[in-house]
Amino acid sequence: MMTIQARVEADACASAQPAASLAGRTPAPDLRRERRRALAFVLAVAAAASGCQSKSGASDVLDPKAIAAPAGQAGAAVAPAQQAGVETSGSATSAGPTSAAAAKAQLTLGTGPTKVTMLLPLSAPGSTGENGRKMYDGARLAMADLGDKLLTLTIQDTRGDSGYAKDLAVKAITSGTAKAVIGPSELAAAQHLAKLSGSKRPPVLALADNFAGGAGVYSVRLSEADSAAAGAAAIAGKGARKFVLMVPAGVDSSAVESRVANALSIYGATLAVTLPYSPTDGGAKVVSDMGSLVEAPDAVVVACGDGSPTAVLAALKAKGIPGKTVTLIGTDRWLERPMDPLYEGAYIATLDQSETGPIADRFKATYNYQPDVNVAYAYDMVALSAGIASSAGPDGFNKQVLENTTGFRGSTGLFRFRSDGSSQRSMPFFKVEKGQLKLVEKQTAGF
Repeated sequence: MMTIQARVEADACASAQPAASLAGRTPAPDLRRERRRALAFVLAVAAAASGCQSKSGASDVLDPKAIAAPAGQAGAAVAPAQQAGVETSGSATSAGPTSAAAAKAQLTLGTGPTKVTMLLPLSAPGSTGENGRKMYDGARLAMADLGDKLLTLTIQDTRGDSGYAKDLAVKAITSGTAKAVIGPSELAAAQHLAKLSGSKRPPVLALADNFAGGAGVYSVRLSEADSAAAGAAAIAGKGARKFVLMVPAGVDSSAVESRVANALSIYGATLAVTLPYSPTDGGAKVVSDMGSLVEAPDAVVVACGDGSPTAVLAALKAKGIPGKTVTLIGTDRWLERPMDPLYEGAYIATLDQSETGPIADRFKATYNYQPDVNVAYAYDMVALSAGIASSAGPDGFNKQVLENTTGFRGSTGLFRFRSDGSSQRSMPFFKVEKGQLKLVEKQTAGF
């Protein structure tokens, strides 16, 4: 289970009372107390803007007792969802997200002075549309918690069309009114934005899967590079020093290689060799190449991209990997497929998708279904935007705040944005045992 342990100092950097740590979710939905957790996002961004750090080394958020009213509203309580322009019944089904029709009826939320545009595939078919509507519900909860008087959130339907999403995004960043853009979730559209030049455009918090990021276009979701780097760092932290990376040949291979190498360097470990492979070679060649190039590696990291890792894993197993002397490290993308017996013994750093932190109980009570990471990502980005608006005003969306090296702790765990647009996350670390993920550590090593 993912747990949130947050401490915010009561000093000149943040006007809050010291907070007890939170372990897991609260047993009963006390809505007033639960909403206070979200308000700690305001404190986190205020601390980042002023250069202050908490004892934990990160700007902590979502803590139940670290309470600060939005700017200009000292002592004011957060309005319930019904008072924030958000329906709490009738808009969500008993077992699923808001319908596309209901979403289209509520495309502007909040009355705050800071304008933010959010791009979601609300009417897209299949799982894409369902995930878009889940993100919409996550955004609505964040607005009800703390964004209603700080933000005017305009939500636009991309229909799941990359070309249309690109056009909407370009219009949003060139309009001169949006202070930030959350989305798009279409990868091609996010990649297009990352190629655009211009230093005065608003930041983009992209929600696309496996997006590498770009200057001013930040990757929000966990990527395979994040997962591989976190897993490698966790094993390096236990003493392993010589690593091999196997990665599908292609445009994403360099990003995975760079992240893994950087993560290992923190612990004095080295990436001895990176071996790109083709899905058609059956894995035998890349494993044979490893044997001739590297003597006695301590660990092998296997990324898989859009394909399956099983061919490479079968070839490694034939060589006795994983074993007593060589550790096998996988990535979150392995888990997009049914658990294979060849995964046995591998270590994987990934988000715990069964736990979305302290928003879970309140979300379930409000929208009648269990939140997933789509909900959590959307919630965190809207809450982060509200925090920036509260601490620094409409013009506070800048690199100093967003690229604060201490990071932020949200419902998806500890994260930070880098200057190249990539994100780093500290996440649970698991070992595959008997076809199940067994928790080894609640958090991988820090940044």
